[in-house]
Amino acid sequence: METTTKTAKEIYLEVKANPARKRFGFGRKAALVNVDPQKAYTRTDLFKTAYETDPNQMHYTNELAKSFRAKGWPVIWTHVAYMESGEDAGIWGTRTDTPDSLQNIKFDSTRTEFDDRLEIDRQRDVIYCKKMPSAFFETQLQSLLVWHQVDTVIITGGSTSGCIRATAVDSLSRGYRTIVPEECVADKHESYHFANLTDLSLKYADVVDVAEVFQWLETGNNE
Repeated sequence: METTTKTAKEIYLEVKANPARKRFGFGRKAALVNVDPQKAYTRTDLFKTAYETDPNQMHYTNELAKSFRAKGWPVIWTHVAYMESGEDAGIWGTRTDTPDSLQNIKFDSTRTEFDDRLEIDRQRDVIYCKKMPSAFFETQLQSLLVWHQVDTVIITGGSTSGCIRATAVDSLSRGYRTIVPEECVADKHESYHFANLTDLSLKYADVVDVAEVFQWLETGNNE
């Protein structure tokens, strides 16, 4: 195992500046999967579980969603919410039982609500309640992507080290070109955030600047 005195951010920036792997690249048609941009994770003024990496994250996400809708491409939002008993959180969610524990993101609570800055079209967009890290796990996401005949999945939300990573791994495992716009994902600590961006970019996804995604949406070879 290699050792280093560099920070996770320094390592990520080195990998970004000197890519050692061929990109998966964009395909012909994409789905936008926005993972858990809910108040439990976005309202740093209310909850200890919340975090912010790029202050423009919600704006970029909204703009991506607008571009996808304009193309008639699917826009998906996920959130987590659990029963009063917490039993649907499973062993993962019930490991602890404190006010900030996962199992205490209860249905109909403020924690489950999407961030007020988001512009969600509840008539056209798809909303899934998920229970585990990946947006694919026991949701209808896979069948939706098959229906829309997409070959590319673009992922936003949080956390980078948790649900973003899990969703990206599942996306690649299902054969999708997987794209993570750097400014559109966030985590609690920069160490976790940049370490996982590094790992994602080396193994499971193309981690790109959001500007590159917008450029592809405007000029790419797509339908």
